Amino acid sequence: MNILLVDDRKENILTLESLLDNPDFSIKKAESGQEALEMLLDNEIALVLLDVQMPGMDGYETAELMRSSSRTRHIPIIFVTANSLENDHIFKGYDAGAVDYLTKPIEPMVLKCKVGIFLEIHRQKIELEHKTYELNAKIVELEELQQQLEEKNKQLKAISNLDGLTGISNRRYFNEILDKEWFRNLRDRKKMSILMMDIDHFKSFNDTYGHTAGDDALKNVAETISQTLKRRSDTLSRYGGEEFVAILPDTDKKGAIDLAERIILAITGLGIRNESSPVKNALTLSIGVSTMIPEKGQLPMTIVSKADDALYMAKGNGRNRVEYL
Repeated sequence: MNILLVDDRKENILTLESLLDNPDFSIKKAESGQEALEMLLDNEIALVLLDVQMPGMDGYETAELMRSSSRTRHIPIIFVTANSLENDHIFKGYDAGAVDYLTKPIEPMVLKCKVGIFLEIHRQKIELEHKTYELNAKIVELEELQQQLEEKNKQLKAISNLDGLTGISNRRYFNEILDKEWFRNLRDRKKMSILMMDIDHFKSFNDTYGHTAGDDALKNVAETISQTLKRRSDTLSRYGGEEFVAILPDTDKKGAIDLAERIILAITGLGIRNESSPVKNALTLSIGVSTMIPEKGQLPMTIVSKADDALYMAKGNGRNRVEYL
């Protein structure tokens, strides 16, 4: 820590320096107010012992200029004076920014005691600044970790919502979105539709071509349906096995049936061979469609059950087709 001694007389500075000889701090010296201000700008000073009576810029003016600078306004100043400590001198000093007074001739024990107090305050201030810096760094680190954790949680949630094979939404996410869309359409009094889809004779496809080919077929079908849906508001999910389900918000009967028929054509157009199918020598899809305006007292699964019944009809009527209920 640095102490700045300011006095126009060298012998006074030497006296103070000899009294303050201590390895815990170093002494900086200035013989005028202007030199003191320059010294303050170039050094980190913990305490200033400032002579009041100096030619040119006296101690009061020097202290006032220190208080006008953001760099030096918080440095404690002890005025050193030969004047008697009358009230007018004391108040003028405190107004200029002094924190204490020393009178000449200086009593060594008083000097050391007062200097020691302010240096201890300075040490505590520096320690507090370090602790504050460390605390802020920890806060920043914790905020970054929190952000990383939230991002990981988002990723885990996203992964938990996806079907591991096809990459589309899984049944758990379907149930979540179904509830949201059901109650949104209930509130807005709008129609919504469900498509229940099932790959025709998929068990025989697996038996004929193997499960690896079956997995590839499921991925191709999921991707093709996703591309056909197009609207971001539509949600496609794997319902289980070879079954898929799509939620179509704000979609009427005609819109849902048209979309279902385009999906059927798109799946057939893949040209995935299925010689074991009695329907066609290519992989095909059956779709059940249901459209409702949700009503109070009805459960969201009502529309799903109707679409599932329609799918059962499509299978019973020859497959590779769309039925509506």
